[in-house]
Amino acid sequence: MSIATITSKGQTTIPKEIREKLNLRPGDRISFFIEADGRVYIQPLNVQVEDLSGILHKPGRKAVSVEQMNEAIEQCGGSL
Repeated sequence: MSIATITSKGQTTIPKEIREKLNLRPGDRISFFIEADGRVYIQPLNVQVEDLSGILHKPGRKAVSVEQMNEAIEQCGGSL
């Protein structure tokens, strides 16, 4: 278990063990999710588009290039 302290400004340092497990680096973004039972989850938003290439491939469907994915993201205002 990792423990962190919250400062008077509401800031905290993510413990090294957690940063390493989530592969977080300075400048990375994280998202917080609160479950109905009060549990809070964090999710790193540092996944590169290249890492997602092919994960949704369906047989018989033409593959989409990284460039096409980046273009689609830009058309959505940069966020999906």
